[in-house]
Amino acid sequence: MFAFIDDNRELHGVEPICKVLPIAPSTYRKHVAQRRDPLRLSARARRDLALKPKIARVFAENFAVYGVRKVWRQMRREGFAIARCTAERLRPSSRRSTYAPMMSRVVTSPTPLANAPSAA
Repeated sequence: MFAFIDDNRELHGVEPICKVLPIAPSTYRKHVAQRRDPLRLSARARRDLALKPKIARVFAENFAVYGVRKVWRQMRREGFAIARCTAERLRPSSRRSTYAPMMSRVVTSPTPLANAPSAA
């Protein structure tokens, strides 16, 4: 949404575009200001920007097979005070879907009565 406003702001202006889109002009301007000056970001966002490349490095150095727990432990070994949930949020492959297809169910069909053994 912000990219669309950036691309069309010279032609239409920010306010008219924001009237059509579900976003306030002040929200857009705050986003642009944070993009220009990272010191306007929250403390968590600044720390995330610093930790993201380090977590990606640990993940890549271990052939991109480490799970969240191992990435978190490796970061702790290297001296970073990081929470496990932070490692999970910032790990490169955390954005993958966790969808696991259901196993197909095997359903037995009843035997027709004509072929059923007689109860004698």
